[in-house]
Amino acid sequence: MQRLDSRQWPNIVTPGSRVFIGSTAACPQALVASMLANRKHLKDVELVHILIQGKAPWAEEEMRQTFRANSFFLSEGVRESVNEGWNDYTPAFLSDVPSLFEDSILPLDVALIQVTPPDELGYCSLGVSVDIIPSAVRTARTVVAQINPKMPRTHGDSFLHKDCIHYFMEAEEELPEWKPKPDEGEAERIAHYTAQLIEDGSTLQLGVGRIPDQICSALSGHKHLGIHSEMFSDGVMRLMKQGVVDNSLKGFGRGRSVSSFCLGSRELYQFLHDNPHVQLLRTELTNNITNIARNPRMVAINSAVEVDLTGQVAADSIAGQFYSGIGGLIDFMRGAAMSPGGLPIIALPSTAKGGTVSRIVPRLSPDAGVVGSRADVHFVITEYGIATLRGRSIRERALELIQVAHPKFRDDLLRFARERKYVPAYEQLVPRPVSGAGGVDWERITLSDEEYMLRPLHLSDERRLQEFFYSHTPETVHKRYGYHITTMTRERSYELVSVNQERDLALGIFEMKGPLQRIHAVGRYYLDESGASAEIAFVVRESKRRTGMGTFLLNRMIHIAKRRGLKQLWAHVMRSNEAMLRCFERNGGVVSPGGEADAVQVVFELDAQ
Repeated sequence: MQRLDSRQWPNIVTPGSRVFIGSTAACPQALVASMLANRKHLKDVELVHILIQGKAPWAEEEMRQTFRANSFFLSEGVRESVNEGWNDYTPAFLSDVPSLFEDSILPLDVALIQVTPPDELGYCSLGVSVDIIPSAVRTARTVVAQINPKMPRTHGDSFLHKDCIHYFMEAEEELPEWKPKPDEGEAERIAHYTAQLIEDGSTLQLGVGRIPDQICSALSGHKHLGIHSEMFSDGVMRLMKQGVVDNSLKGFGRGRSVSSFCLGSRELYQFLHDNPHVQLLRTELTNNITNIARNPRMVAINSAVEVDLTGQVAADSIAGQFYSGIGGLIDFMRGAAMSPGGLPIIALPSTAKGGTVSRIVPRLSPDAGVVGSRADVHFVITEYGIATLRGRSIRERALELIQVAHPKFRDDLLRFARERKYVPAYEQLVPRPVSGAGGVDWERITLSDEEYMLRPLHLSDERRLQEFFYSHTPETVHKRYGYHITTMTRERSYELVSVNQERDLALGIFEMKGPLQRIHAVGRYYLDESGASAEIAFVVRESKRRTGMGTFLLNRMIHIAKRRGLKQLWAHVMRSNEAMLRCFERNGGVVSPGGEADAVQVVFELDAQ
């Protein structure tokens, strides 16, 4: 290891060299500045890197005569120059980047990195970024390091012996910090929906931004979570400090949070220093699909630029302009899909550009790059709800995605879907409150020690409702509907799910295991012409009776009716339906005298409740 003399740069970076620059907050800014200061002695240098946190002066126009940046993931400092054409973007799965170096597809001449001072055994630490740096160091002809005492010493694949470093310079500087922008409300709602899907004992992959930060806050009540991610953030640090993340149920790296780089506040960097509970591993391990899939209930949460009505995801470009990169999105989506109980999720706001542009689109923008195929993503979450895509037909996908789009764009999206024959002509939008049906939206509930999801019925539940109907015995059909019916056509099923939830109410209790959703109970009320009272009814799957579903639905519907200002609920009940009559009477229903020969009327006076 030799101390760098700035006059040596022409001998280190020879004409035509390909030079690797360290990643994210570990970018060796002082070292790079020293090289740039000698650019008049350098010629035709290619600079290769992934995401950079902070400035990227080598990508500025005045540098283009000497340097050409080639980025696998665009950051703010290089994005404009790539789209202007004087710097390059190379699309690649992050898991594949190390092999580009190892297989000499992109052979490296020099690697510029940032490390801690060596310990008593001569080992430096790569600090907050390991990612693809070990492969760059292994394959580069020359390794030049900036030694920074401010760099935290991290555990995992972070250690590098000083003998592997050819030149070094000492430069003490604070690491660049990252803080999320203030949330305008949509990130918190997206986080709420996402948290509803995540079970205790899950392992998480989270990115950087307002949405991942809010998701971490929404998970504060969960237990035994694990971390296997590309990035480690302040939100994850808080979950570890709270004891929510203990990594006790992971399949890969049990007992440790696993990541490849860290980005956040100074507090985060201090938390990482000499912390054996966080392991930073090289990308070949963190982004290996098999390793990811070894974690049961692996939840991969990523964002996107836009999603079309068939489920295609654009993530690295906007309207033909390159914006970010492929990164690890597909690595983790596919790893989570292979995991037992895994959930590949795309979480994004429903609009962009101040609410003027929908991010749920009829078709992807011209020249948009498809990063996620129709088969890769199982869930799309916006501030308006959860769209479930796995195993769904094009018709069901379109309806699921329309319902999570911003309300002002839904008519146009449905019009396009009808024109393209994605959905039948009879499909119509029905009003749905932004905050759910009078305060009810996706809600995880526990009945008889089993977990279920409570939510309003959606247009895309048409087939699920058919299956629910055909699960009933003839006796149940007769008691519920009051007459004998034997079929539930698509059109009839559509009528039953296309409920104006601002006026009427249709709630379902669903068994939900990942994308699997099965209706076990439905509760409804239909408002009378007076607007002050409503007829109420519900039906429970035979195998789920005596689990409390009927009582739960009844009490929830009474609660919602009160919130909406109704004065009365009432029901016609067959005299032979003793179980429903007992349920109604236990919960305040009064049987009115003078009912029909085979039925009675039950009334709930809400003012008296």
